Amino acid sequence: MKIALLFSSKDGMASSLHRRRVLDKREEDDPPLDWLAECDSDETIKAVGTALGERHDVFPIEADEDAYPKLRDLQPDLVFNIAERLVGPNRESHIPTICEILDLPYTGSDPLTLSVCLDKSRAKEILSYHRIPTPAFHVVDNGRPIRPRLPVIVKPLYEGSSKGIKDNCVVRTTAELKTRIKELQDGYGEPVIVERFLTGREFTVGVLGNPPHLDILPIVEIDHSQLPAAANPIYSYEAKWVWDRPDKPLQIFRCPAELTPALEARMRQVVTRTCEVLRIRDWCRIDVRLDDKDEPNILEVNPLPGILPNPDDNSCLPKAARTAGYSYSALINRVVDEAAARYGLNHG
Repeated sequence: MKIALLFSSKDGMASSLHRRRVLDKREEDDPPLDWLAECDSDETIKAVGTALGERHDVFPIEADEDAYPKLRDLQPDLVFNIAERLVGPNRESHIPTICEILDLPYTGSDPLTLSVCLDKSRAKEILSYHRIPTPAFHVVDNGRPIRPRLPVIVKPLYEGSSKGIKDNCVVRTTAELKTRIKELQDGYGEPVIVERFLTGREFTVGVLGNPPHLDILPIVEIDHSQLPAAANPIYSYEAKWVWDRPDKPLQIFRCPAELTPALEARMRQVVTRTCEVLRIRDWCRIDVRLDDKDEPNILEVNPLPGILPNPDDNSCLPKAARTAGYSYSALINRVVDEAAARYGLNHG
């Protein structure tokens, strides 16, 4: 097949951000340090392209303002989409929307699901309606006062890759809460979600396939005991990008997690139901945390999961896939197979 690989590189998105800021006359404003955290590294783009190239003809395309005419002219058989883009609650939907306009098959979830999952409150509202456990929450916009049950964790409403989620985002006093809300709103220019902080064990669960045939990969536990002594028990920006260094890696993941059969069955059930009600397609990674009754709660759903290729990097979906016996190439091509099956493509 002729496959277009759509990605958001750090350099490409930085150039797009610069053009946007110049047009908006906001050159003097510095974006947050983690603004490009969701963008793809050159290593990841190359690794995905190499994996796809084992079976297909691959055409890399930056997901910038020129992506539409390039896709229109190329007319690929399938778009392999890992593009995150940069700005707004619908940014992960940009490339799939273009694909639908051009009637091009593409990997992964559709624009609606991508937008719903990126806006944490919308995903949680749907989960709550279907009685899938998720922590209680408030959305704060325009400085509206709230009185949540403390402790809580404060996050930007539609960011990923732990953007904006620093160690101090777990707050235990009203004064801290007001400070964190203002910091995040000022820094990211979007609402924040204030969520009840669960103190139980934390996991992330990789999923491949499509209902009713979902392949739940070995469950990964985030081992909070590996964090610095004074740190809050969360997988924060510091845990991902500061404390975890090549010269001193943070051994924070346990895969497969040590679980009782009953807890593993319950977690699989909750994850499966989440994929069904949110209409996840082909692949995803779902963050789960136990409450004080050891009930699995859904924290976030990531239908465009991170896929760093280096086994030394803490990238949970590839880690879980390796534990299940997949090579990196097999993981990438499994996603192609799932999408091709959905569209009825002959790609043998």
